[in-house]
Order: sequence, then C-alpha cells, then structure tokens
Amino acid sequence: METRKPAPLKALTGLRCFAAINIVLFHFSNPQWFNFNFYFPSPFMAGSLHIPVLLAPVVNAGFISVSYFILLSGFVLGYNYNERARNGELDRKRFWEARFTRIYPIYLLSLLLSLGTLGAEYRSHTHAMFWTGVVLTPLLLQGFVPAVATFLNTPAWTMSAEAFYYVLFPWLARAKKPGRIGPYIAKLAGVWVLGLVPGALYMAFNPDGIAHPDRWSYGPWLWALKYTPYAHVFSFVFGVMLANLNAMIPRASHVRLWLGVGGFVGLYGILCLGPLVPYAIIHDGLLMPLFAFIVLGLAGENPLARALGVRPLVFVGEASYCLYLLHFNLWNMIHGSHVLEALGLSRFDPWLSYVLLVVLALAALHFIEKPAQRKLREWMHATNVVKEAVVRSQ
Repeated sequence: METRKPAPLKALTGLRCFAAINIVLFHFSNPQWFNFNFYFPSPFMAGSLHIPVLLAPVVNAGFISVSYFILLSGFVLGYNYNERARNGELDRKRFWEARFTRIYPIYLLSLLLSLGTLGAEYRSHTHAMFWTGVVLTPLLLQGFVPAVATFLNTPAWTMSAEAFYYVLFPWLARAKKPGRIGPYIAKLAGVWVLGLVPGALYMAFNPDGIAHPDRWSYGPWLWALKYTPYAHVFSFVFGVMLANLNAMIPRASHVRLWLGVGGFVGLYGILCLGPLVPYAIIHDGLLMPLFAFIVLGLAGENPLARALGVRPLVFVGEASYCLYLLHFNLWNMIHGSHVLEALGLSRFDPWLSYVLLVVLALAALHFIEKPAQRKLREWMHATNVVKEAVVRSQ
C-alpha cells in the first residue's frame, strides 16, 4: 500500500522567509543598523524603562542561515520520503528528476544573470581555474574545487552541495526505522560530533595561519571549510535522521513548544557571544542541536508554529530559494541600473532595495520557477513514456 503524503509544515516555510532575508542583510547591510532601543512606560520607576533589542548578532552571523537551510533540506526530504524509501516506494530516477526540475531553472537563471562577471572571474583566477569554473559551475560540481566554489554567483555554491546530497539521499532514507527515542538521540549526537570535526581540525592545525578567523577572513583551507560539500554533509544527514525522530513525537506534544522556544533562545544566546565562539565551528556543526529544537518545535501544533505559519510569511517563504539564489544578481541589477536615483527614491535605500528583492524573488517564483518546473516535468514524463514504449516494443 502506498504511504500517505505527510501534512505540510507551514511554520518551517514561514521561518525560511526570515532565514533568506537574514542572508540578504548579511551580505548587503551593516549589522550595527540593527541595534534598536525601545522605551516603555514603567510602573515601577519614574520615566521609562530602557530595553535594548539587539538584532546585530543575528545579522552579523547570517551565514548560519545557510547551515540551517542544509539541515532543513535533509529534514524536509526525510519527512516526505523516509517512510516511502523504507517501504521500497521511492523511485530514485523520478526523485532525482523532481529535484532537478525544482532547483535547476532558477539556478540556470542565476548563472545567466551573472555572465557580466566573467571578466572579473577571468582576472581573479589562473587560466586553468577559470576554465574549471566555466565547465563545473553549470554542472553543479563547482563546490568540489574550493578555488571556484563561488564562481559567477556566490550563493550558488550551496546548490552544488545540495545536488551532491540529493544523490546520496535515497540510500540515507532507507536507514532502519528507529525503535526507541533514547538510543536514537545518541546516534544523532554522534552525527553532531562528526559535524564538529572539520571545524575542530581547522582550529587545531590552523592551516591558513589566521590568528582569529571570522566572517571577513580568507584562506584556501577556510574556503574549503565554508564552501565545499564535504564540511556540510553531516548537517544534511542530521536533518534526514531528525525526520525519523520527529515521527516519534506526537505533533500536539507540549514538549515541542518548549523545544522550539529553547532553540530560538539558545541560538540567540550563542550568537550574542560573538567572537567568543570560534568561527570555524559555529559556521556549521555547532548549531545542529539548536536547529533541531527549532525544527521539531515548528513541525508541531503549538502557538509558536501557528505564529510562524501565518499566510504572509508562508507566501514569502515559498520564494526563499529564489531570494537566496538571486539576491546578488538582483541587487547588482537594481544598483547598476541606477533606477532608484532616476526615480528620486535613493533616499529610501537600502530598505527599498530589500523590498524590491523580495518582490522580484516572488515574481521569479511564479513566472519563471514554477512554469519552468512544470514544462520540464511534462517533457521528462513524455520522454519516459516514449522510452518505456520503445522498451516494450523490443
């Protein structure tokens, strides 16, 4: 009997809205813009109560949103396909076709919009590395060569990693269904520890000779740690496994609310520590458990999940992939065209640019990604039908 399709998790889509916007702010803002002070009347003292609300640590660590996306990708695939894979109902070829039609149209668009940077790429690489980037990037393989991982469109390195994880997923999803929560949490903890290894090795050996690496640091080994599939694979595996744990906890369980709240509070607390937490391990592995708490919380039925599952957040969250992959391209288009200056709107920048990025990402979702996905799937289905007919006739 075919496994029933799981219910949609709207709150996780809603959180993708904030995660994608945070990446935009990470690349195109000054984090100190997001230090706010609010004043509230105080019944306990004369005057007002001063309450600082600091978002700067979150924006300054916007790179963690990518780590979250990778873990969430594993979780969502596991949530939808783990049971089917265990039941022998997952057709690998159709799964890979579905993943390709989902990611490649916007990925290709991002590369086409980045062709104007080819000259800069040529000047910044050796001839061999330049042509390596030209060949590997359209094939979603650039991430395996750190020197060209960010070739043409910087955020596109993530899709190189995701494509690799999609290849692995059908086998990961077939893992035996867990029996008890305790031992399974121990296995998750083991994957978490493995995820800390790349960053810990970098800290131990300091191969680039950087005294205190941070988001601005550059070194070939740090580049490999940040942008290649190897260092992030454990986050994806953790997400796939987390989907099995999720199935063991009732959606209406009160523990989910506390996990979600605890995950957000713990995450913010760690980010507020700033440089006290080594960059090499916070960049990916360290935050897996807190991301897991957040995901389990939002995958349940509770006030936190309902708050993040409201329609406007879900609407924008559905375009988070377009916003993430195209935000460099769109930002350069907006400012390269000087359209805001021509319309006398530059005084509202960069805030107006952020709004335009979201609007353009929504347009890309509805007028490019979805139509292209439908056309590709129709074409692939027709091709498969023809092939099957040829095989039957032989």
